[in-house]
Amino acid sequence: MKLMTAALVLIATGAHAADYGAYLASQFAVSQGDIDLAASQIVTALGSDPNNPTLEKDAFALSLMAGRKEAEILAPKLPDNEIAQLLLADVNARGGDWVRAELAYAELPHDPVLDALRPLLIAWAQQEQGLTDRALDTLQAGINGGHLAAFYLLHAALIADVSHRDGLADRLYGALQKEAAEPNVRLAQILASWQSRSGHKDAARQTILSLGRDGSDIALAVPGLLANIEQPQIINARQGIAEAYAGMAGALRAENQAALAPMLLQLALMMQPDLTEAHLVAADLAAADHHYADAAAALRRVPPDDPLAGVVQLHLAAYETRIGETAQAVTQLQALAKAFPDQAEPLARLGDTYAEQSKYADAVGAYSGALARLKQPTKLDWSLYYARGASFERVHDWPRAEADMRAALKLSPDQPAVLNFLGFSWTEQNRNLPEARDMIQRALEQRPNDGAIVDSLGWVVLRLGDVHRAVQLLQQAAELDPVDPTITGHLGDAYWEAGRRVEAEDQWRRALVLNPGPDEAARIEARLKSVPGSGP
Repeated sequence: MKLMTAALVLIATGAHAADYGAYLASQFAVSQGDIDLAASQIVTALGSDPNNPTLEKDAFALSLMAGRKEAEILAPKLPDNEIAQLLLADVNARGGDWVRAELAYAELPHDPVLDALRPLLIAWAQQEQGLTDRALDTLQAGINGGHLAAFYLLHAALIADVSHRDGLADRLYGALQKEAAEPNVRLAQILASWQSRSGHKDAARQTILSLGRDGSDIALAVPGLLANIEQPQIINARQGIAEAYAGMAGALRAENQAALAPMLLQLALMMQPDLTEAHLVAADLAAADHHYADAAAALRRVPPDDPLAGVVQLHLAAYETRIGETAQAVTQLQALAKAFPDQAEPLARLGDTYAEQSKYADAVGAYSGALARLKQPTKLDWSLYYARGASFERVHDWPRAEADMRAALKLSPDQPAVLNFLGFSWTEQNRNLPEARDMIQRALEQRPNDGAIVDSLGWVVLRLGDVHRAVQLLQQAAELDPVDPTITGHLGDAYWEAGRRVEAEDQWRRALVLNPGPDEAARIEARLKSVPGSGP
């Protein structure tokens, strides 16, 4: 419907017949995450109808996101387009005409995002003209109030740093550190750099070391960050503006308002092509839309000697697995496990990669290696025991699977995934049924709309003999997840026990069409064969 509507719009605006074929091809490429192809197709369409306003607007946006030169050519034709005018202002900045850039930033159209960026862009333009006091004054109103106060405070500190106002920079960085008690990676880089360069080397090390204390994948970045701790993160206005764009794109992503984020990231990369932060946010945005090839492409632009290379490679392996490049992902994770012998995360991700390939014995080995690297398991490590336990179950080693699930619950007693797994497994084995029911009920209280958990509760209730309630629960599960073959098969069993034989057979046959796993398929086929006069 969306593509048809787009074609009708083009017809209504007088586009030629050749246009909407290329236009529709562009829209399809967008849906697949192929922005380069989308931009190429829309530019082709515009070439046949160069004055079509719909094509001009879309061609500009896609060309900008693809980094094509057509974006700068089209921008002057779009005086009411906020991002087009922002790009034109940046052209002045990139050309070194900071007076004209300042004026262009000041005259940008009013828009919530541009209004938030405007003081930062003007301030950096002023700083590059040597007007540091005026630049700091430009940021003062934002520092004094509003939800972006820390954002403006950061850039004020950076401007003071770049202009060698060391006393002021120290006060501003100190205020920023108090504002952000737990800085993210980028902010920690900036703060640690200043601390180290200003003689507080122990404090700088602690700022970086604190990033890896929660056992997350960020721990892989700590050695690289420490090795580059004294490197200034921003040294000129172009880098400052790029930082502003990337920071705003990240904020929009965090607030689920990411429509403008890809264009802001491209503007950042035009200012500073090697800005790792922009590549990381771009990868996150692409992955959120399930465009894993684009996410991988963004991360491959980060050089191997970047301080964040370990984290980048870890995430890149996950995206490569998603797009079928599993051999490359495995090699990469094995290399990371060797390069970081004290870190569990590379082996944990390796286990995930093997599990996604149904190589469960290999997954068990990788997860076991990861667990061996944990000095003292914490609450956050429950998922590693859960993952290994699930793999043990797949290789039919139930005693070890059960032990791992109990270990996961010991670390984090209310994890619904673990409660459901253990409760369902006991139900399948027809043992510990009252305890299984209680566990599944606890899981369901946390995830009341999870079809798999509702199914588990219906299944154990059926085993306990409450057929009427089991039918109700399994019908609910089927409504929540109508294409799950296991749920559909269980509903067939409940109907059978309730004496609804025709409906039971219908559900079993439907379950087989939904491609169940081998064990479930064999169970359902056996049920059908046991029905007089029926067959699979």
